[in-house]
Amino acid sequence: MKNKQPPFEITNKIVDLVAQVAELAGRLSVSDRLSADPVLRRVNRIRTIHGSLAIEQNTLSLEQVTAVLSGKQVLAPPRDVAEVKNAYEIYERLDELDPYSVDDLLTAHRIMTRGLVEESGVFRSRPVGVVDQAGRIVHLGTLPQYVPELMQKLLDWTRDSDVHMLIKSCVFHYELELIHPFADGNGRIGRLWHTLLLSRWDPAFAWLPVESIIHENQQGYYDAINASNDAGESTVFIEFMLSVIKTSLMEAINVSDEMSDGTAGKAAARWRQIENYLRARDHISNGDVRSLCGVSPATANRILARLVSEGKLVKCRVAGHWAYRMGQWQ
Repeated sequence: MKNKQPPFEITNKIVDLVAQVAELAGRLSVSDRLSADPVLRRVNRIRTIHGSLAIEQNTLSLEQVTAVLSGKQVLAPPRDVAEVKNAYEIYERLDELDPYSVDDLLTAHRIMTRGLVEESGVFRSRPVGVVDQAGRIVHLGTLPQYVPELMQKLLDWTRDSDVHMLIKSCVFHYELELIHPFADGNGRIGRLWHTLLLSRWDPAFAWLPVESIIHENQQGYYDAINASNDAGESTVFIEFMLSVIKTSLMEAINVSDEMSDGTAGKAAARWRQIENYLRARDHISNGDVRSLCGVSPATANRILARLVSEGKLVKCRVAGHWAYRMGQWQ
């Protein structure tokens, strides 16, 4: 007997977004740049971990996450450092996980929360509620005695449903947050499992920093969850997440296009220009990079983000505006 489908509506917007995402995924697969470039994969994996943890108030900056994963010491709360190391370990084991296995879901939670929570690697034993910044309860999770059965049914539906993976991965993500099966770490596991499911549809998704785009649109993420809670179904959340996935793919394709134009040499030349500029100045801005390299604002942002991920630059505030200076690990 098939498990009952969680409630959602397939809107025209969802159909359009699925078509657009599928087309973009095809374009990315043709270039195969993402899976072929180990540096790009590592940069994206670091952005993924930073984004997912920052949503949960982890205080480490992108450059600090990079340093931790390079084996360097950083001045930061030990818990936040442990979160980074745990997240990196489970994302590196993504291809070992069965996306429809309760045991693997619990294993992922155990690794993600190791040394951080009392109930690590098990479903919670107590009732929980989600509160807003004012301390008001905005959502009560499923009573603990019903969690194991509901999670098994959700995994079984995700495995057996004929709904497109792009849609049902979003549904799984939302329903996991709704059930709230763990005492802590539900958001991190929901985003990890969403990536895992997508990677089974297209392996490139294992290396796409979707979580980083969610972090950049964090309020929209919470708004979409709350709107779906109010509606009693996940349609709004599906639309939001498909838009995020589309943005992540577009960014990856832009990077791939840049790299195919002579890429490693071009990236090295741009870094030399920026490095020479910073020999005489304390910081550099997006506008400076645009002028130096003759690129658009969006491309300048990508150049700067990559250099931050590599530890070559760090982000700083100068006269009330964001700028960049030489990384302390250079």
